[in-house]
Amino acid sequence: MPGIRRLSGAGALHGLSYDRSRVRGSTAEGTFGVGKRGGATRGRSAENRPAGADENGPYVGRRRKAGRPSGGAGGVVGALAARRAELLRALAPAFAKAGVLGKRLRPAYPRPGRLGWRRWIPSGRQWLGACLYLVVGMFGFVGVAYATTDIPDDLNSFATQQDNVFYWADGSKMARTGWVSRQEMPLDKVPKKVQGAVLSAENASFYSDPGVSPSGVMRAVKAAATGGETQGGSTITQQYVKNAYLKQDRTLSRKFTEVLLAMKLDSKTGKKQILQDYLNTSWFGRGTYGIQRASQAYYGKDVSQLNASEGAFLASLLKGAGLYDPALSEKNHERAVERWGWILDRMVETGNLSATERATYTKFPEPIAPSVASDADAQTGYLVELAKQYAIKTGHIKDADFDLGGYQVYTTFEKTRMAALTAAVQNTQKSFDAERRPNTDTFAKIGAASIAPDGRLLAVYGGPDYLKQGFNESNATTIPAGTAFTPFVYAAALDEGVLRARDKPRTPISPTSRYDGNDKVTVQTPEGPYWDRSGKVVKGNNDGDRNWGQVTLRQAVADSINTPMLQLGLDVGLDRAQLFAQRSGFLNSSLGPKVPGFALGENSMPSAIRMASAYGTFAAKGMHTEPYSVRSITRNGATIPLVAPKPERAMSAKAASAVTDALQDAVTAGSAKSASKAHPGAAGKTGTTAANTAGWFVANTERESTAVVVYRMSLTDLIPLPLTGLGGDAASTPGSERAVRLWAEYIKAVK
Repeated sequence: MPGIRRLSGAGALHGLSYDRSRVRGSTAEGTFGVGKRGGATRGRSAENRPAGADENGPYVGRRRKAGRPSGGAGGVVGALAARRAELLRALAPAFAKAGVLGKRLRPAYPRPGRLGWRRWIPSGRQWLGACLYLVVGMFGFVGVAYATTDIPDDLNSFATQQDNVFYWADGSKMARTGWVSRQEMPLDKVPKKVQGAVLSAENASFYSDPGVSPSGVMRAVKAAATGGETQGGSTITQQYVKNAYLKQDRTLSRKFTEVLLAMKLDSKTGKKQILQDYLNTSWFGRGTYGIQRASQAYYGKDVSQLNASEGAFLASLLKGAGLYDPALSEKNHERAVERWGWILDRMVETGNLSATERATYTKFPEPIAPSVASDADAQTGYLVELAKQYAIKTGHIKDADFDLGGYQVYTTFEKTRMAALTAAVQNTQKSFDAERRPNTDTFAKIGAASIAPDGRLLAVYGGPDYLKQGFNESNATTIPAGTAFTPFVYAAALDEGVLRARDKPRTPISPTSRYDGNDKVTVQTPEGPYWDRSGKVVKGNNDGDRNWGQVTLRQAVADSINTPMLQLGLDVGLDRAQLFAQRSGFLNSSLGPKVPGFALGENSMPSAIRMASAYGTFAAKGMHTEPYSVRSITRNGATIPLVAPKPERAMSAKAASAVTDALQDAVTAGSAKSASKAHPGAAGKTGTTAANTAGWFVANTERESTAVVVYRMSLTDLIPLPLTGLGGDAASTPGSERAVRLWAEYIKAVK
């Protein structure tokens, strides 16, 4: 019938129907009917009404059979239906007034009464409902997660920190390093102003916050979700939870767990206890966990003796010790000073320091130099540091993880060779006397390194005592290579040929090619004489101003004649000579600008380690293997994968053989003939500089390549000083002579 509509929703549940037009006109005229089982019936006229139905009452099911009692299930259903009908008649006016009748009681979707894509746009009520469901669901999820999250019983590995063990090549123990035990420090032993420095720098609202920072959490979540840069904002409680209980990965799940644990820890543990645990477990660099160890490492005293200024510096390390330890780099020092000043100002803002006291701290509290916490003696300290740096770099181990300990590092260093090299250096140093000859012997130093043909670092001499001088003289790039560099120019010329005219092809050369070996020979380019920036023609200069006449390149190398090699550098091309040096093992950063003096090693500063490695290329028939100091690493039984260096072609085997031939001549009858008796067949070259500031000897045997450098230099300004008169030598004695004698003593001992 017109105006009659099936009621959905709650109405359908109760089996109701209504005439919309009648209800709007007069609700009293509306007809309601309830069928069997609660099914709704359409309103019927009197003539269509089944027999037995009351005009003013509902029709309930079929007519009850004669003789059937009114009780039972049928009677109950009828009674309930009648009751519902009465309630609806009573509520009908209110429904009509509110505009409820005639509408669906549940929001329809897609929305009726809309056309096209608008049907699929939720209404405001639908949006509101969805948001409410989402919020309720999130709160429910967080609540359940919080209730089921327990604080772990065990701390992370720093609580059971181990030492690292370094082994010699034969497997015997070399040294142990690291802070084996973490020293706990009660909070009341940490000065209030040191605590205040940490709070001001990391979490000023620590004592009032609930353990988390909402803004910081959102920034961290965004960074974790987008892969962006990690930002600050975590509370001290969050930082402690992350360091003590969780991994350091940047994931949303880890951050969520961190927040829950921080809130729970804050609710169950006192703030002072949390701060104490945080200060005792945070990493401060230099192998230290905890502020007590940090105080000892950076200032050599207990934390109870620190002032506010020193505490401000230690607080800066919490942001990243690798960025703020001044001993690591000049840039680090600048960052440390800037953050130290900021923390002191911040302490004034947060009430942890008075403005008056702040004004007294104008000078940065310089930390002491770092030292090795180990049982390493004077020399093994240098070996440990070399192996540690190689292990961290090649094994992709973080500094902080290595400082936690537990690593077993098997090095390539041979105990007998280390003893022999150290003894040879110390015997040479016995002639140095800075008190008797301050002008010639002060700051005299020796660096030495021995490397196997396959790149294994066998022995180094780094200095008198690592605990007193961390500067490693075998790994220093502060001394010019001098004429020990010329074999690489020679090798480049043999492989590449020379170019004497721009419009002509390169000309091949051989060891017998002749050059002018006289003193003061003008250096030529294809266009004419070479003029330096001061407007002077560049000329070569031989040791002792000696004139050699026409000499072969083989003789020029063997006798260390400068003028032919200076000219050869320009003939072959300084860029090509540089390339051969790099291929052979020189670091590009140690090679100087490409001017004529480059061919004589005047502006290139390789370390003794790199010089020995590069000379090993000649012995290996032109193949170069990068030097390495670690054979393998394990941690608690698990092997740490290392990428072993592989040999690569640096020059042709023919060129390497020709260079070796010339170097053998240098030992038997040339510039290094005093070493000939030490090891027959050795191939080596002396190296001197124009100002006689360094004396080199680098030589190969079938078992190793060894470089020795004798020089004078103050470690405060790193300015080379002349070797003339060193140890009482005559003025004409080259500095390389001491290096030759030292090498000979070492080689005899390890035959």
